[in-house]
Amino acid sequence: MSPFHWLRMAKWARHPPSAARVKLVFAVVAACLVLVAVERFIGWPDALTLEKQPRIRIRP
Repeated sequence: MSPFHWLRMAKWARHPPSAARVKLVFAVVAACLVLVAVERFIGWPDALTLEKQPRIRIRP
């Protein structure tokens, strides 16, 4: 770990984040986990899938 990480950890130990910020971080993580679960168990909608473009080969 670089010294920068140690300084940041010391700052967080002296001045921890507010309860509102901790709730916000947990809400964002929960939203991401919900999206991953929906994609994993229900599937990705076909309407949001890009169609594969055919490769064009240029021959000299």
